[in-house]
Amino acid sequence: MSQHLPSIKDRPDFAATCKAALGASYVAHKDHVGELTVTVKREAIVEAAQILRDQFGYQQLMEIAAADYPARPERFDVNYHFLSLTENHRIRLKLTTDEASPVPSLTGLWPVAGWLEREVFDMYGVTFSGNSDLRRILTDYGFEGYPLRKDFPQTGYVELRYSEAEKRVVYEPVSLPQDFRTFDFLMPWEGPEYRLPGDEKAEPQAPGAPSPAPAPSGPLKVEAKAPPPTPKVTEKPSDTGAGAAANVEANKKSRAAPKPRKTK
Repeated sequence: MSQHLPSIKDRPDFAATCKAALGASYVAHKDHVGELTVTVKREAIVEAAQILRDQFGYQQLMEIAAADYPARPERFDVNYHFLSLTENHRIRLKLTTDEASPVPSLTGLWPVAGWLEREVFDMYGVTFSGNSDLRRILTDYGFEGYPLRKDFPQTGYVELRYSEAEKRVVYEPVSLPQDFRTFDFLMPWEGPEYRLPGDEKAEPQAPGAPSPAPAPSGPLKVEAKAPPPTPKVTEKPSDTGAGAAANVEANKKSRAAPKPRKTK
């Protein structure tokens, strides 16, 4: 049966082989749903990544991702995703760190790691020693805080808008009016108990009434300001409506009209 997931080659007993090759850098491993994750020491990440590349053929660094667990002393997990084109296999290296401890950079092995490490730094505040260009890459200039940390407020600290007076984008502290923080949590087809602006339009109104009023029960009586003019009719051929001269011409028979038959 065909499957929509990419076919990844199975490497039996590779976890034990990888553990032996990493030596003192190895901490733990987990093989789940066909994906092998190896946890290594933070200071040994460069050595471990080089072993995967040079000894086991993981040529590509696909992604660097992080996760935040504020309750732990080392709150951040940093995950490195590698792909072997020759073995058709993926592996993940993981390490833990805190806000103050920098992680060695992999830019000496994969230059693309510079961009990936900048993303992790921008979103989580994890620093990487050896990255010569560790700047924000996703957030705006002067952004404060790290958006993907669990203790970062979902509304942020500042909001931006275009100031017509200053003709530029300005930053201001976040202000949430109470109108936008009141929720009824009702089913949409049941409707709220309060009235919203515009609900009065659904009630019947008298013609021209500025406020709700009972609708008229019977048909509306229209009072004409002037009697209707005498209707023009064309009951006879001479009633053309174009004047007396046209009526005279209309009375004349056409030469093309059929002649009546003579009866014996």
